[in-house]
Amino acid sequence: MQKKCFYDFNRPSNVKTFRNHIYSYFEKHGRQLPWRIDYNPYQIFISEVMLQQTQVERVKQKFPDFIDKYPDFSMLAKSGLEDVFQVWQGLGYNRRASALRESAKIIVSDHNGILPDNPEILKKLPGIGNATSSSIVAFAFNKPVVFLETNIRTIFIHHFFPDNSLVGDDLILPLATIALDKSNPRKWYSALMDYGTMLKKEFGNLTRQSKAYKKQTPFKGSHRQLRGAVLKLLIMHKKLTLAKFEHLTEYDRPLLKEILSQLEKENLVKESEEFYRIAE
Repeated sequence: MQKKCFYDFNRPSNVKTFRNHIYSYFEKHGRQLPWRIDYNPYQIFISEVMLQQTQVERVKQKFPDFIDKYPDFSMLAKSGLEDVFQVWQGLGYNRRASALRESAKIIVSDHNGILPDNPEILKKLPGIGNATSSSIVAFAFNKPVVFLETNIRTIFIHHFFPDNSLVGDDLILPLATIALDKSNPRKWYSALMDYGTMLKKEFGNLTRQSKAYKKQTPFKGSHRQLRGAVLKLLIMHKKLTLAKFEHLTEYDRPLLKEILSQLEKENLVKESEEFYRIAE
């Protein structure tokens, strides 16, 4: 593995050298991923939402089943939330599945079922932020947008700020802008994602040196774990009383009521006649 190095982007030749270094790795070790086959915009959209806070290997397993069940925005928009949760199981953060379904409804109703190619429009959809909206546009439409996410930060910290801490995006973004291969941003970002993944395996989580880094709270015993358990039980049993939840989870009633109330506010769960069920 090449040692850490510094590319002075004031010299154009170094920009080319840097790109060639990333592409050289990609040509030899680029990953074969199901959403990279023909870069179908719908499939790119689904994959990018799935990849939020979820490992690629797990997404690779779930992605084909989801696409088989919901092959386009229209089918997803017509789906029931319980069915979507059923297919989504194993990916975590069930709120993303609900947001995905709501986004499909908006794309069908407001954009005739065609994915917009403008990040500013995509950012208005539920659960889509700056990085995700730009990533979708780069991969689905091969547009030369500039954005930062974990893998990209990892690369620029490794090569330009190896001994720095609290590296701000304001330092990384200009470098990412210069380095962007405008002739083929789709290939460039694919190469960056794979190269960044390799660096994390080789050198650990370098994004801890970034100002944007946020340490994830432990999953065990968290509200996230309980939320997932509650939704999984509702998928399995269709409807449950609070008393039955207590029996099945062994969590106390006040905590269960708090979690169920949160899920109701997010329109993921509905209470009716003392029974809780997945919302429509």
